Amino acid sequence: MAEILKGLKIGYALTGSFCTFSQSFDQAEMLRDMGAELLPIMSENSSSTDTRFGTAEENLRRLREICGREPIINIAGAEPIGPKGMTDLIIVAPCTSNTAAKLANGITDTSVTMAVKSHLRSGKPVLLAIASNDSLLGSAKNLGELFNRKNYYFVPMLQDDWVNKPASLVAEFEMIPQAAEAAMKGIQLRPLIYHLRKNSHSI
Repeated sequence: MAEILKGLKIGYALTGSFCTFSQSFDQAEMLRDMGAELLPIMSENSSSTDTRFGTAEENLRRLREICGREPIINIAGAEPIGPKGMTDLIIVAPCTSNTAAKLANGITDTSVTMAVKSHLRSGKPVLLAIASNDSLLGSAKNLGELFNRKNYYFVPMLQDDWVNKPASLVAEFEMIPQAAEAAMKGIQLRPLIYHLRKNSHSI
């Protein structure tokens, strides 16, 4: 796996599912250690909001330290990504239902949606790590649209609490490197959605 990721230029983007940031940072470190070159991107909300999962400055600093460069946090900074060939792959981890809806409907009003739009102009792959409590409710139609959209790939998702939150889906973040390798080969990992059985965490 490390060979295909070595030297790969990855736009690594975060949107506002703050409770999954620590998992996302861990995977960014993993990709970096595998030899990928990371271009950090944060949505305006994710780069400016303090939450119980960390302050905006703490999150910016962590991503900056992992990637070794200043994160892109506005539309103007993201626009050159495609024209300048800055990325081979974009990973949005976490990708909220709000961001997924915008991507499905061609709305470009954040740094992350602009980064994806700019990157897609060359037909390169985009990998989404979904994290949303309403993925199987109001957001389901947008995910369905993206499932069938060329160049979009997904990190396999877990129904993380199908009793208390039956519409919630959260990507298996530790599968991001594997899913990135598959996306670069034009492959969608399967199964795409599953639920956690008691005493089991396999797919």
